[in-house]
This record gives sequence, C-alpha cells and structure tokens, in this order.
Amino acid sequence: MLRAFSTSATAMAAQQTMVDVIANNLANVNTTGFKRSQVDFKDLLYTKIVESGTEVAAGYTAPGGLEIGNGVRVVATPKVFTPGELINTGRKLDVAIWGDGFFQVTLPNGEIRYTRDGSFHINAEGQIVTASGYPLEPAITIPTDARDIEIGADGSVNAIAADGSISVVGTIQLVRFPNPEGLSSEGNNLLAETPASGSPITGTAGEAGFGTLQSGFLEKSNVQMVTELVNLITAQRAYEINSRAIKAGDDMLRTANEIAR
Repeated sequence: MLRAFSTSATAMAAQQTMVDVIANNLANVNTTGFKRSQVDFKDLLYTKIVESGTEVAAGYTAPGGLEIGNGVRVVATPKVFTPGELINTGRKLDVAIWGDGFFQVTLPNGEIRYTRDGSFHINAEGQIVTASGYPLEPAITIPTDARDIEIGADGSVNAIAADGSISVVGTIQLVRFPNPEGLSSEGNNLLAETPASGSPITGTAGEAGFGTLQSGFLEKSNVQMVTELVNLITAQRAYEINSRAIKAGDDMLRTANEIAR
C-alpha cells in the first residue's frame, strides 16, 4: 500500500483537530476574559532510505540523503494570552485586568482556580463572588450598611456608608504564572495550576509586573473573527488537498491493477 495513504490520513486528522479548536474559539467570541487557543503541529518520524553523507564511491560522499516523511500530528493547543478589548459597562463590580494577572477564586471543595473574568456580584452573605457564585480569594465581604462601593486600580475595595464615611474592606489580589500557557482550562471561565504552568506568584495590582484593575470595565475575548475565519479556510483547504492525495494514490493503484490484467 502506498505510504501516502497513512501520511495523508494523519494530515486530515490534524486538520480536523484544528477545525475543532477554531470552532471553540468562535463559540467563545463573546465570553468575558476568554483567551483563544492555537494549534501547534509537529512532523512525524522519517523513513531514512539513504543517510546523508553516505559514501557513494571511494573518497566521495552523497551531499544529501533520501528520506520520506510519515505525516503530521497535533502536539499542543496553547492559549494565547494577548489582551482583549476593554468595554465600559459602568457597573462598579465589573473589573478588568489591564496587563498581566489573574483573579483567584475558591471552589466549594476549597481548591483555588484562576480567571480573567471580572464580572463580580455580591451574594446573600455580602461576599464578592463570580457569576457562578465562587468567592474571591482572599474573601472580601461588603458590610450590610454600605450604600456604595469603590474598587481602586490597586485592587483596594472601599465601602461607603450611609453617612459618607469610607472604609477599606479588603484588597483584590492578583496572581501570575511563569508559564500561563501551561494552565489547564476547567470550563466556567476557570483555569487550574499544573506542573507546566509553575507555581502562582501572588501580588498587588500595579506592582511587580502585575496589571492594574479597571473598575466599570470588562475584558472581552481576544478572539479575532477574521483571523479565525482565515484559519478555518486554511484548514478546510488543507483537508481537501490531503483527501486528493489519497484519491491520487488510489488512482495509481487502480492503474497498476489494470496493467496487471
């Protein structure tokens, strides 16, 4: 059987994965704080028929070799952490990170997760939580007598009482990672630490390489529809041309069989 069959099959499978990733990017074009994924490909092992530098005659070596590749595979789907556009919502509990960093939230089982989604709310206990109800870490509780709140660029949360007095009730901490591409996507706009991401580095917004906070804004997805559509067309055409390679191999085998008859 022609090697082209299996080689083209690996390419078609890889392009299917690329279309899956593009579809997920496009599906999340309006997801707050979403970061698009890209697809990294890697060529497979080569069949070396003649090694480079093989002696072809006494004192003479071949300048090149004869090797045939065996296809391609998807090696990774890293997230691209370029900033998304900030949109003005005018809502004080909407907070965007301008620069590097993630919010920390606590799951019901006590585990910590990370997110760029700053659409916060206040629950029945007065805690600042995500849209899914996960409280910030460290937890921040707004007093019941507060008539308004303000969130500073450094993450400080101020409660304004009915008499106009202002008190600091907590600070929104940020974390960053040596390799954010190594974070694991958990759904619900949450990311989890992995050995590849490195340990989280905690800090204050605006200091030591951390971004600043913008109250009244949300960070949109960094998905660019034009880019994704171009990638989609590229993947589709690559899939088609590899299917043609399989058809060409089939035609060659059919011709050989007809000759044998």
